[in-house]
Amino acid sequence: MKKLLSNSYLCHTIGVIFVLLLLQLFITPINGRETVANSMWMVGICYLASAMILPRITSYLLVERKYYILPVLLSVYCFAITIMFMTRIDYSRSIVFYGWVLSFLWLYITSLLRQESQRLILFAIPNFDISSLNQKGRVRVIELKAPYDIANIKGGLVVDLHRNLSPEAEKFIADCSLNNIAVFHAESIREMLEGKVQTKHLMENAIGSLQPNPLYMTFKRIWESLIIITTFLITLPIMAITAIFIKLENPGPAMFIQERVGQGGKLFRIYKFRSMTIKEAGAEDKFATAEQARVTKVGKFIRKFRIDELPQFFNVLKGDMALIGPRPEQDSFVKQFEQQIPFYGYRHMVKPGITGWAQVVQGYADDTESTSEKLAHDLYYIKNLSFWLDINIVFKTIRTMLTGFGAK
Repeated sequence: MKKLLSNSYLCHTIGVIFVLLLLQLFITPINGRETVANSMWMVGICYLASAMILPRITSYLLVERKYYILPVLLSVYCFAITIMFMTRIDYSRSIVFYGWVLSFLWLYITSLLRQESQRLILFAIPNFDISSLNQKGRVRVIELKAPYDIANIKGGLVVDLHRNLSPEAEKFIADCSLNNIAVFHAESIREMLEGKVQTKHLMENAIGSLQPNPLYMTFKRIWESLIIITTFLITLPIMAITAIFIKLENPGPAMFIQERVGQGGKLFRIYKFRSMTIKEAGAEDKFATAEQARVTKVGKFIRKFRIDELPQFFNVLKGDMALIGPRPEQDSFVKQFEQQIPFYGYRHMVKPGITGWAQVVQGYADDTESTSEKLAHDLYYIKNLSFWLDINIVFKTIRTMLTGFGAK
């Protein structure tokens, strides 16, 4: 059974048949034939869409797919229901609900059964520390013994391309490439596992790969703006209530406006809800962890659930920020970090974001060491910037908002 399900096409073909057949057998339709047919089509399309989206989102950081099944299915079904509602196509709520439940059960159970087959299998020329990759648990790296035989390669080949290789090893790597066997640099696999770029080893070619795709950046601005506008029905009342509570608890403005460094090193004014008491004039800039005594009761709550960041939606609509990107820093800190951390300025190649890869993977940074780690995650995001990585961050951000991960 596991061997059969290891093939994605077979697994999802059986999955669609399984879901639709059970709906047909056990769900008694109370509406007309057309409504039932529309609902069945919707369930089938939603299943296939979810099956196509899951591997794209979970290719980053080699995360376990089972944790993304629920949010992906919910998002796909919400989108489909919205389309059905706007086009006034009749559908059965009961069929759609049970279709969602059956789809979730099939995708979750098969993800557990297919875990081993989805694990990345690599064969390695041992010119690097192989155990450092095997310890991660999400890849299996098998050491090759000389003389190397291409017939032994059942997956991809991994090797440290920056270390000396014997003529035999160099010829073997070339033969693998000619036979369409994927060859990975060991550091690239480590990047995938850790979700960060090793800034100490950045070279001219690596820096060139940090240039984002201008076509996607235009598309990103459009879809992020649409999301913000469509959620205003929910977020605007939350913002109004938050402003009232801030004013009631502590004298002073509800909004906190501060200059931050944006794309290309340009300064812009960022909007946030004030979560602290008013700072004395002339006081030096400090990390949030050093200002905990000034945080108000309302401030503590809105920080935990990221409500204080909601006014930045207007920064995104203005074009100063993106919904997703590296968090913008104060100018005084940027000047300090540029002196202390190599390549720090490269995080300004894209617009800063309300949420980002470093925030959902690492959490809050409050000193030079943790900021250096944060930069490694930011550069990974810029290097791998794509729609699917952005969607991955959206789901991780929802988890962060629910758990309060990284809040200060």
